[in-house]
Amino acid sequence: MKRKPNLFDSKIFHVERIELDGVEESFLRGGRNLFPLLPKALAGISQIGVIGWGSQGPAQAQNLKESLAGTNVRVAVGLRQGSESMAEARAAGFSEKDGTLGEMFDVIRKSDLAILLISDAAQAQLYKKVFEALRPGTTLGLSHGFLLGYLETTGEKFPSNINVIAVCPKGMGPSVRRLYEQGREVNGAGINTSFAVEQDLDGRATDIALAWSVALGAPYTFKTTLKSEVVSDLFGERSILLGAVHGIVEALYQRYLEEGTEPEDAFNRACESLTGPIRETISRHGLVALDEHLDAVGRRDFRRSYDATYSSFKSVMAEIYDEVISGNEIKSVVMAANRFGEYPMSTIDKSPMWTAGAHVRSRRAQNKTGIDGFTAGTFAGAMMAQVDILIEHGHPYSEIANESIIEAVDSLLPYMHARGVAYMVDNCSTTARLGSRKWGPRFQAMLEQVAFPTMTERDATPEELPDGFLTHPVHEVLHRLSEMRPPVDIAVK
Repeated sequence: MKRKPNLFDSKIFHVERIELDGVEESFLRGGRNLFPLLPKALAGISQIGVIGWGSQGPAQAQNLKESLAGTNVRVAVGLRQGSESMAEARAAGFSEKDGTLGEMFDVIRKSDLAILLISDAAQAQLYKKVFEALRPGTTLGLSHGFLLGYLETTGEKFPSNINVIAVCPKGMGPSVRRLYEQGREVNGAGINTSFAVEQDLDGRATDIALAWSVALGAPYTFKTTLKSEVVSDLFGERSILLGAVHGIVEALYQRYLEEGTEPEDAFNRACESLTGPIRETISRHGLVALDEHLDAVGRRDFRRSYDATYSSFKSVMAEIYDEVISGNEIKSVVMAANRFGEYPMSTIDKSPMWTAGAHVRSRRAQNKTGIDGFTAGTFAGAMMAQVDILIEHGHPYSEIANESIIEAVDSLLPYMHARGVAYMVDNCSTTARLGSRKWGPRFQAMLEQVAFPTMTERDATPEELPDGFLTHPVHEVLHRLSEMRPPVDIAVK
């Protein structure tokens, strides 16, 4: 598939270009040095309403408030009347007395830019009221394309008299906030974002979106479309970002137990190695570096597990992509939300693996974990399967690398490393949490029932790598984008 340049311009900010696998893409380099440009980019916007207080709401509201301090742009939080989150918003510095906290539809009516961060299921239930509350000429902001996907399933569209933009951080809300806080000391610390302009009434929507991204603390901002974002986001959550990695560590843990490994050592190989040195190696040096850090035996194990995982996972990921693009996953989320009263969401960290993991983490200072070749190959095979599915469907390389690799290793896996899978998954959106629970067991079963049983011994020398792995263009893309990773590692509280 021939790729088109992914370019944009700005009247306010200096936009740069990068070539990724022969295709030009524009990007904006962020930083606190750009904060003085925010009032100009947001000219005509006197109030930004942040609607909702879930995963993204607290982070975005607080980041925007701090970045716009001293300007004429007020940041207000809108919540359901009587919401338990009102107290949390007050504790974060928002107040009914100064007009920065109020009922959600009242805040929408008073806002020139309303950023809708309520749950996806709530968006499906309340979008008509949201549209009615938006004044003509104002801007609706989204951080996820779910609402577009839902409207497509119902044959509806956004109102034609408003701007519609999106700024989508490549990480969960707590990461967006934590790295922004770290950025007070190190300029540029933050979470990369992608932005999209779905409707633009007067030619200013791009600069409004870029200003929003800069104010969130994004060190780099890339262009996407709202349709591409919703597909890649829903697909990624269900695959390598959350669902697949959960299934991988559970399957590896059981495999190592069956080989006679003690529970704590099995956890160390299956999970600590993945969330520790494997994650860190990919983050700093790329996927190819995993092979370079292994001895002959480790490289053999890497190849065996990579081959088996890639081929088996790609079929599941192709199925997930089809389910997302058809609208079935969106419908599944809406139906699940209707069942929450009777069937609340289950916990996901009560298996024997996570009991052993709690003890391992308590003794982490005394243990040194290296790269396990079999675990590394399994994870890399899964990651490359996701990359190739997105390439085959024409997604831009900046989006593929950010959402399939960088978001995983720099934003999400540090949370799993700190406190376990539930701490990672359940700090994400309800849609992501549902997708992880739904598809994680499929990936676990694919490894346990297909990949591992059919795996054969291979005579592989240390120089041999899986076919196509070493020459894959994503490695050069990662190398280029590695210069755009945050200057500090996230410090998980």
